[in-house]
Amino acid sequence: MNQTLLEAEAKSQTPDTPAPPERPPAPAHPRFAKPQRIAFVQACWHREVVQEARIAFLAEIEARHVPRSAVDLFEVPGSFEIPLHAQILAKTRRYTAIVAAGLVVDGGIYRHEFVADTVIKALMDVQLRTEVPVFSAVLTPQQFHESAVHVDFFRKHFAIKGVEVAEACAETLLSLERLRGQVAAGIT
Repeated sequence: MNQTLLEAEAKSQTPDTPAPPERPPAPAHPRFAKPQRIAFVQACWHREVVQEARIAFLAEIEARHVPRSAVDLFEVPGSFEIPLHAQILAKTRRYTAIVAAGLVVDGGIYRHEFVADTVIKALMDVQLRTEVPVFSAVLTPQQFHESAVHVDFFRKHFAIKGVEVAEACAETLLSLERLRGQVAAGIT
């Protein structure tokens, strides 16, 4: 009986610390009916920033049942060179999707708004002409300074964009897989 009283007294003197919250289970992502192959085209300009999108993309796309071995990586000098590479890759018919990542900043002979707009329009054109979906994580900030604070901010931002582009890629590929199956079956 004394032992029980001592335990109760000791318990009343120590504050109840709540158990750490349980992490929600990882979402169960649907699986693809057919193997997927993705090309990831990355601009080298500001590589230390842009590579964060690639790293996050690879982790998220693997969580969505596309193995790392099914993603081919390509590097180009800058964002302006991405559309031509995307077009050639799409025409090979080897890839079910192409992802582009780059950081377009003010400087050089081109205005950054012109480059970003040109790249996005060209990627859309590739997608529509080849029927291979093309996803963009090509970003152009209003102001970018090569300070540690800006570089750190955009590295984190590109990591978020890498996850988002992987989500969009996987969901679109699943949707196209269903749509093409319906078309083949004469449902749509």
